Amino acid sequence: MSVSVFPLLEPRLPSVSKPIQYVGGELNSTVKEWDCGGDGPTVRWALMYPDAYEVGLPNQGIQILYEVLNERDWIIAERSYAVWPDMEQVMREDSIPQFTVDAHRPVRDFDLLGISFSTELGYTNLLNALDLAGIPLHATDRGDHDPVVLAGGHAAFNPEPIADFVDAAVLGDGEEVVLAISEVVREWKGEGRPGGRDELLRRLAVSENVYVPRFYDVVYAADHTIEAVVPNRPGIPFRVRKHTLMDLDQWPYPAKPLVPLAETVHERFSVEIFRGCTRGCRFCQAGMITRPVRERSIETIGSMVENGIRRSGFEEVGLLSLSSADHTEIAEVAQDLADRYDGTNVSLSLPSTRVDAFNITLADELSRNGRRSGLTFAPEGGSERMRKVINKAVDEEDLIRTVATAYSHGWRQVKLYFMCGLPTETDEDVLEIADLATKVIAKGREVTGHNDIRCTVSIGGFVPKAHTPFQWAAQLDHETTDERLKKLRDLVRADKRYGRAIGFRYHDGKPGTIEGLLSRGDRRVGRVIEETWRDGGRFDGWSEHFSYERWVAAAERALAGTGVDLDWYTTRERDYDEVLPWDHLDSGLDKDWLWSDWEDALAVAADPDALPDVDDCRWTPCYDCGVCPEMGTEIQIGPTGRRLLPISAVQV
Repeated sequence: MSVSVFPLLEPRLPSVSKPIQYVGGELNSTVKEWDCGGDGPTVRWALMYPDAYEVGLPNQGIQILYEVLNERDWIIAERSYAVWPDMEQVMREDSIPQFTVDAHRPVRDFDLLGISFSTELGYTNLLNALDLAGIPLHATDRGDHDPVVLAGGHAAFNPEPIADFVDAAVLGDGEEVVLAISEVVREWKGEGRPGGRDELLRRLAVSENVYVPRFYDVVYAADHTIEAVVPNRPGIPFRVRKHTLMDLDQWPYPAKPLVPLAETVHERFSVEIFRGCTRGCRFCQAGMITRPVRERSIETIGSMVENGIRRSGFEEVGLLSLSSADHTEIAEVAQDLADRYDGTNVSLSLPSTRVDAFNITLADELSRNGRRSGLTFAPEGGSERMRKVINKAVDEEDLIRTVATAYSHGWRQVKLYFMCGLPTETDEDVLEIADLATKVIAKGREVTGHNDIRCTVSIGGFVPKAHTPFQWAAQLDHETTDERLKKLRDLVRADKRYGRAIGFRYHDGKPGTIEGLLSRGDRRVGRVIEETWRDGGRFDGWSEHFSYERWVAAAERALAGTGVDLDWYTTRERDYDEVLPWDHLDSGLDKDWLWSDWEDALAVAADPDALPDVDDCRWTPCYDCGVCPEMGTEIQIGPTGRRLLPISAVQV
């Protein structure tokens, strides 16, 4: 039996900021009896998002798994989030362990601790949670009754930097895998835990859906690169495959969205209208690792929206995916939902929209029942040349034409998102952003006859990611990144006619350098993470908590004598023959195809007319990326030709 820590926690809540985030009891949350398995063993999951409650609660991945698991009467799933430093101090002073917010049970009492990483900068929060929970930091030190620590999410596609701290990692979609893992754990517990923890991990590993780092040895070459990653016992697969969920209509989650008690970063109900992207942007890990495209039908989207609004009371619905306007029936989805909720307080929204997928009819439908906020487009590259290098087919004329249409139909603000530090980039490529923003403002003033036109330029630093064509690229050093962005800022401010109408937002390049270390690191980087955490590293994704100096000092100490350093992991370009830390983890993408696409990017950089853009394979012959034949999957798209009924408004 697990005992709630709430009697210890409650008296201390008034002494911490935002105490409500630790209370639980949200609408649609679930609390089960500790032994709910009936005649068989109960399998218990603690699901953690390694960031603050306000960021973690809206996370769809955690919400979906929480609901999928709790639907089984023999599984308990509860949630945990990273605690702020003031709560950490209270917990350490009063010996309160890391707990779940549902029943306030100690995380260490569960069978499994599943952590979903959307960014590598959450790694130090993982270590802090393990330490607060009383779970040994290193996987090799854990006993049979410690939870099995599993990593998931996009960052788990290269889990090597945290291989010392996690028992296992899951690649790809989690809905079916977590149930399969639960079955393995239940069977093992029902048999009396034969062979202990090692046998449980072996059973998970031989399924080929779960990567267990302890069953693989890393051999380093004389030049400090990886020579090989090989299984160290019989029956362990040489490569671990990602899992791909097909027929999303059969998995309409979340059906019971959690409604937060405290303010969160997204106050809306979100429906994932399709998963995957085949646009082929060379920098985009999410687009590469989630292939192929799998659409939800218009009818499933409609029923999910109706059910979610009824169960949550949210008045904004986000239609989410990596490129939502690319859904084959997005016009019908937007129109029918707008019709259905006409006259109510329900509004619809899309994330940033591709220029070539935007049309004013779609925008009007989405804003019909809500306020007309700004529009966001992501050209990514500042110049036409850079956009060809990254395979982002956004023509400047098309962009200007699109924003002119938006301005002429009543919009007054447009946000443009770019990246700095892309492969082959020059100062001139970045400075062209100012010229593009100026043209956007000028066109807006021309078509509206008004001067109250705004354009916000938001810039992020490029970080090379595993399983992309840019996984071999050298990362731009933070000094050069900052210098280029300073030149751009000064150029924008110097323009007396347009400068004040252009907002300029960017972060310095230092956090991106550390993200680059973690995104392409190997097991040696685990020492850097641990050193940083021991030196006080927490919430590294938050600028007010991030310390570049702390990470650099930790890297110098942890990597001393290894022959590698921070620059070796970040600003060094790799070649084809180098064994990459994640080569034994199969995302379905053929490595030769990725390399060929990297070479194409370099060829286009030298001559923008050398090669055509790589088109979306939904509408063209296959480009042989490898995913569909390797994973046994296929693209699942419409149109279905069906519409949402009834057309009459639903009263909410």
